[in-house]
Amino acid sequence: MNAALVLAGGSGSRIGGERPKQYIKINGKAIILYTLETVFACEKIERVRIVAAPEWQDRILSHLKGREWADKLDGFTEPGETRQMSVYNGLKKMKEYLKDDDYILIQDGVRPLTTEKQINDVIDAAHTADGAVPMLPTKDTVYLCEDGEKITGLLDRQTVFMGQAPEAFVLGKYFAANEALLPYDILHVNGSAEPAVMANMNIEIIPGDEKNFKITTQVDLDKFTDIKKGII
Repeated sequence: MNAALVLAGGSGSRIGGERPKQYIKINGKAIILYTLETVFACEKIERVRIVAAPEWQDRILSHLKGREWADKLDGFTEPGETRQMSVYNGLKKMKEYLKDDDYILIQDGVRPLTTEKQINDVIDAAHTADGAVPMLPTKDTVYLCEDGEKITGLLDRQTVFMGQAPEAFVLGKYFAANEALLPYDILHVNGSAEPAVMANMNIEIIPGDEKNFKITTQVDLDKFTDIKKGII
């Protein structure tokens, strides 16, 4: 089975405003709904769990009801202290009905331009290994600044890549990789693939897509708004 865990529990502090960025409406629809509609519509995804704060769960549910794929939803999980703790909380609940050899897709709620093809590609790649992550090559020169004030080294940009979501992992090994980081190390994890890499899981790399950007800053939000308005 392939199941998806969609993360929509962030506070959106880098953009600010009255509501988290995933619930900002663009063209009359919240950003999270663009993401969810693609995930739910993907035929390879059989179950979906959403990480969301309690005050937003009913609103999400009201938009999903009546859709032909709404029965894929198996519920909500409350956000954790950090992004990866939200992942862990969701995985812990999903292990109640998934098997260790099932695959879990992890998607950011604020990647509204992800396509079904990208989801299918990462799932297919994951099934040939322990997991898969979309990657983008680094275009700019990459420097090492260990103290954040001066350059201390130069990295070979041919070997440096930027990870994207969605990512997919075999559930049993990935869950164990996260549990191994409890209770403190997991709080310092920034990307979903980090526990898998630290556990020496076999992770495939597939080509990322620059259009599949994550809405993190106001610049990202403005860009997505312009795309939906047909400006760019």
